[in-house]
Amino acid sequence: MSVDPILVGVVGNRLHSILAEQQNALVNTAFSSVVRESLDLACAVFDSRGEMIGQSVGGTPGHINAMATGMHHFVAAYPPERLEPGDVLLTNDPWQTAGQINDITVATPVFHRGRVLAWFASCCHAPDIGGRLVSAEANEVFEEGLRLPILKFVRAGEVNAELEAIIRANVRTPEETIGDLYAQVAGNAVGAASLVRLAEEFELDSIDEIAAEIMNRSERALRDAIAALPDGTFRSELRTDGFGDEEVRLKVALTVRGEDIDIDFAGSSPQSKHGINVVLNYTRAYASFAVKAAISPGVPHNAGSFRPVHVTAPAGSVLNCLPPAPVASRHLIGHFLPSLLIGALDGRMAHSADALWMTIWRGQSQVDGREFMLNVFQTGGIGARTTKDGLNTTGFPSGLRATPTEVIETMAPLVQTRRVLRTDSGGAGTYRGGLGQSTTVTARGEISWSVNGNVDRTSSPATGVHGGLDGAPGRFGLADGTDLPGKRRVPLAPDAEVDVVLPGAGGYGDPSERDPRRVLMDVVDGYVSIEAARDVYGVEIRYTGRPDALVRLPDDYEIVERD
Repeated sequence: MSVDPILVGVVGNRLHSILAEQQNALVNTAFSSVVRESLDLACAVFDSRGEMIGQSVGGTPGHINAMATGMHHFVAAYPPERLEPGDVLLTNDPWQTAGQINDITVATPVFHRGRVLAWFASCCHAPDIGGRLVSAEANEVFEEGLRLPILKFVRAGEVNAELEAIIRANVRTPEETIGDLYAQVAGNAVGAASLVRLAEEFELDSIDEIAAEIMNRSERALRDAIAALPDGTFRSELRTDGFGDEEVRLKVALTVRGEDIDIDFAGSSPQSKHGINVVLNYTRAYASFAVKAAISPGVPHNAGSFRPVHVTAPAGSVLNCLPPAPVASRHLIGHFLPSLLIGALDGRMAHSADALWMTIWRGQSQVDGREFMLNVFQTGGIGARTTKDGLNTTGFPSGLRATPTEVIETMAPLVQTRRVLRTDSGGAGTYRGGLGQSTTVTARGEISWSVNGNVDRTSSPATGVHGGLDGAPGRFGLADGTDLPGKRRVPLAPDAEVDVVLPGAGGYGDPSERDPRRVLMDVVDGYVSIEAARDVYGVEIRYTGRPDALVRLPDDYEIVERD
């Protein structure tokens, strides 16, 4: 029997609102800045079989898309006969969900009229899960923290006290970590309650048929977008900093065949002995995101939009690592996949800064012994496009927000003495790459402290396309010019000043073809220096204002016309 198309539209829109409620409840009750400020999370609703119907507006592709496939593990482990109202499940198994032990997925079955109607789930980055913190230092996953199989965190409405005690005993931030888990439970409960009200309003015993139609529509729309592409195989490759002297190369062959796309990462580097490896689930997550973002970004995101995209990577490679490979810093490789794939598809966008920079600051007061630990997220620039400049300091492809200075200085004895856009860091071009950001961090008071710098593109800059220039590489080091090793814990002197300098993105097109008026405004805004305007863009600009002026207005600059 066909489903009423009007009902499908109404339910689809209502689910969109319910998912916003779920995310708002989660964010507003979360304890950590990771979730509350940076939105390192994903929220979604699934049918009774574990097929994703939709996601909330926020959320990272690595979480939401990995959770979409990971839910099948929940449903397989706990079929309906093993569930009862009030149950809540969780896991952080990297190979079943988001590829990292810090990412905990919490799933809640929704009961209506005695049967499982649907599932609500969320995946959040826990502020700590034990082990070596988030770094690439480990040589196997067992060193990276507490690994939890699919378990019941709540049984029929009662929290599993033994499981909570185990988690508390293994993390450095028990209140924040457990608090975020409760926030995930609360968000799922809010979504479940609203869905039950929706089912009662429309007298629905099941939403599976409606869900199937929603998914089919997305599948059809994405297939139509793929069919508009020319058939053929398109290739791309790039390199990342890797770990130490171990450079990582990523290669892809993307084949368009009618309404389907095959993505094969054969030729990429073998899995590393360090924690930069990516599980296949996470590789699929960012690969499918890249295709949809490139050719059909407006299609509602659900299980249907995954069906035309087929992803493979050799077992034992850095993009399909095998247990017990270390995986804690897998985002430092996985976040490069959209740039890699968009380059293979059409080259309409230069490479971005890509990998999210995550610094973990930990220390102890030498006066009262109080300890602190804080995860700080920062982002570089987005690559220039065919008709637009790249965006500055914007989280792509992660979608995460940078941690505000006020939050950093409130939650830890740290001071950001500088936070500015990096002039000339965006790759020059007809359209300029997005700028990175420079920050300097010092400690407040008498403390012993350390930092884990999960950073990349310090030696492998974002490349420009079609004549555009590369973006500036990043830098992680001390203010005195000493570079610090990335992807590992580094002890710091009490008076150290740490520079966290994020990379810029690549430019698009020949810089000499950029409109001189746009170059002028770049100089006015501080995006491009007067020297770079002259030497790179060929535009002579003169500053006519007061040399000591703190505020320099647009009228204080002029283009010098050449003879």
